[in-house]
Amino acid sequence: MRTRLGKDVKRRSMRLVVALLLVTSVVSTAACGVTRGDDSRDILMIIPNSPGGGYDQTGRAAVDVMEEGDITGGSFTVDNVIGAGGAAAMTEVVGEAGDEHTMMMVGLGVVGSTYSFASTYAVLDGTPLAQLMSEPEVILVPADSPYETIEQFVADWKADPGSLAIGGGSSPGGPDHLFPMQLAAEVGIDPNDVNYVSYDGGGPLTSALLGAKIDAGFSGPAEFIGQVEDGELRVLAVSGEERSPQETFADFPTLIESGIDLAFLNWRGVLAPPEISEERRAQLIGYLEEMHESEAWQEQLATYGWIDDFKTGDEFTAFIEEQDDRVSGTLEELGLI
Repeated sequence: MRTRLGKDVKRRSMRLVVALLLVTSVVSTAACGVTRGDDSRDILMIIPNSPGGGYDQTGRAAVDVMEEGDITGGSFTVDNVIGAGGAAAMTEVVGEAGDEHTMMMVGLGVVGSTYSFASTYAVLDGTPLAQLMSEPEVILVPADSPYETIEQFVADWKADPGSLAIGGGSSPGGPDHLFPMQLAAEVGIDPNDVNYVSYDGGGPLTSALLGAKIDAGFSGPAEFIGQVEDGELRVLAVSGEERSPQETFADFPTLIESGIDLAFLNWRGVLAPPEISEERRAQLIGYLEEMHESEAWQEQLATYGWIDDFKTGDEFTAFIEEQDDRVSGTLEELGLI
């Protein structure tokens, strides 16, 4: 099994914490399909955060497309494994070494959680299959917030960074943490002065925003379509180089349009457990390639405003290695590891 031996020492102190979170925080949600049998072709899809979050949306969209298209020849069970920002799910999938009927959603947030929770296991301890998409982030405030524009928000944030609570649906090192830290640095705020509050996915972050527990939220737009359309939340800016293609968010300005020279993208993909055969890995990648080529998946991309950023196998492995270095470097600069 491949582990980052040079970085593992920093994780050992939290190994028991992650194990306890795995035992106490697993939540299984209703899913399509039936319980897997040893002789079946059914597949377990592990989602590394709570229902309603970005991993959950992406994973269930992929499952729906594969089931409706009968791509795998079987059904799926979907389990939301909640705890340690995704590190608990990573521990579970590594524990399923050799299981060729399990997959797990993964992304920048899980890469970060393996550092922030000092996990024994890294993302590359699994078997990378495919990156499915990428997406920009958005900056959200409650409807009754005094901030109507990103310029107003940044002015107050710069004046007293610690006075504004910034929330995100990922642990330190995840996209919802990295984005505000990079934004802070870009506008002249010391990232160490940012008052960041971590939530386990978009669902808890939404509750925090609507309950006025935080002043602003940083997350993926697809998780907040309903609240934005209903007028409960307001978008100040989008982090992509271009405006969102998703209808609900199409009219909101980018940071670049607003005079802030920053573009930021998140991503999500799929792993299998370690120690599966090369033949099975190729077969699982083939399922995801067929899904990606389907009209139904293209419709999902359009619905959620996701960017079609598909890569598989060794290319995806190299990308994860790059992202791992990106996250560890940022956390080291912040003094968090």
